Amino acid sequence: MKQLSARIISHQQVFAGLERPAARSTSGSWLMWLKCPGIAGEAVPGQFVMVRCGAESVLPRPFSLHRVNDNGDIALLYAVWEGGKGTGWLSRRQAGDKIELFGPLGNGFSVFPASRHLLLVAGGMGIAPLRFLADVAVRQKKAVTLLMGALSAGHLLPDASPPQELLTDGIPPFNLDIIKVTEDGSAGFKGLATDLIVNHIDRVDQVFACGPVGMYRTMAALSESFPKLKSAQVSLEMRMACGLGTCYGCTIKTKRGLAQVCRDGPVFDLQDVDWEALRPV
Repeated sequence: MKQLSARIISHQQVFAGLERPAARSTSGSWLMWLKCPGIAGEAVPGQFVMVRCGAESVLPRPFSLHRVNDNGDIALLYAVWEGGKGTGWLSRRQAGDKIELFGPLGNGFSVFPASRHLLLVAGGMGIAPLRFLADVAVRQKKAVTLLMGALSAGHLLPDASPPQELLTDGIPPFNLDIIKVTEDGSAGFKGLATDLIVNHIDRVDQVFACGPVGMYRTMAALSESFPKLKSAQVSLEMRMACGLGTCYGCTIKTKRGLAQVCRDGPVFDLQDVDWEALRPV
């Protein structure tokens, strides 16, 4: 883990705000690129960093690593919460500014060497850590199917970001299949990303997911009919105070006992988490 000051390379809004009656609303989502070779050189997909978000926000905020490149740059894709002092402050930073952060933290995704075909299931902002995983898997010449779900077309990661840039030099296009799913049917299939899991589960070796708690509960129910889902690896989003496992603020109940998302996760096996006891963020 490294604690450092990183310069912002670019910073832009990519999604509009989102009203969520059953959860906290957002005023938009942003993509920030940082010059950060110290973290880029150590990071693996699924890990996160803690960012200090100005004097008004006493505690640092956790952000998944969205992308990492060979130039020592990292990207953070994050939502700006309505009324959120930390994310609000961060969204006002500009290229050339510096921010304080530390990481990489947590345990990331584990791709088995023998796995040849991966299924990635992204619900909304869950695309954040899965993009990094897809980048690495494609470079390793593994086939990747990405189910990218969102409320509407305006909340899907723009085409200029996933398909073209994911295809690294020398990797044939058939190694990556991005399937869009929107709840309102404005792009791709109409419905939820989980609706399409059954179409692909039999031909993949591993499943990885990131999204809301409701999505994981649906996957857990599906696993009763499709046992391969029981070993799916899922990334949990939780409020954190330290990111280091010292405050116990992100403790959850698992079938193996209590666990801390920052230290024992944020990636867990789907079957290990007590989903009924877990409350949505």
